[in-house]
Amino acid sequence: MKRCFDPATPELMDRPQPISAELERDLQNLRQLNRYFGSHRLVLHFLRRWIKPGDHARIVDLATGSGDIPRLIVDYAQEIAAKVEVDALDRQSATLEIARKLSGNYPEISYIDANILEWQPAEPYDIALCSLALHHFSDEDAVRLLRRCCELSQKFVLVSDLRRGLLATIGVYLLTALIFREPMTRHDGRVSAARAFSFAELDDLVGRASWQNFQHKKFHFARQAIWLEEIDD
Repeated sequence: MKRCFDPATPELMDRPQPISAELERDLQNLRQLNRYFGSHRLVLHFLRRWIKPGDHARIVDLATGSGDIPRLIVDYAQEIAAKVEVDALDRQSATLEIARKLSGNYPEISYIDANILEWQPAEPYDIALCSLALHHFSDEDAVRLLRRCCELSQKFVLVSDLRRGLLATIGVYLLTALIFREPMTRHDGRVSAARAFSFAELDDLVGRASWQNFQHKKFHFARQAIWLEEIDD
């Protein structure tokens, strides 16, 4: 099963568009999928390793969508009496407006409308995160994104995404046929399953991005993650 990626036909949520009921519903579906199918659990696993009580961490979340990962980070930090500042990037203006509305009680989060492959912050972060976004990119741009993650962080990097395979494809088709049946979610979910990288492909991309001493692991519900706990200069 080969990766199926056509840059001329982006996912519906990636196309320029105004705020709409359909977009809001799609983003709500994605938040539910993240919560119940492993993405939140995966990110929390690493937050518990990297943020301890009393810490003060600057974090960047790339391709943040509607901001559920930044809100998860702040909630966790509050639970353990740590302090965090989160910059959350996305290039879809309508999606960012929805994220800002949902994050009204989270002053720790700043939303930034920017191209993550070109954006240059004033200083590096302690943690760089990118969750469920890598499959939106061509192989070449995915390598560029992986390099950017290393450039943006001085301590930790976590990139998590879908893991392409027959069982994942079947699972996505069943979920979008029986539960998440809205047209945008159904279309984008099935396209994402076809665009995701296999475990071996992601391993190859990380090598091309010149990551050193990285770790790579499969997680439940067709997820995978690569991470760095030592950033080599």
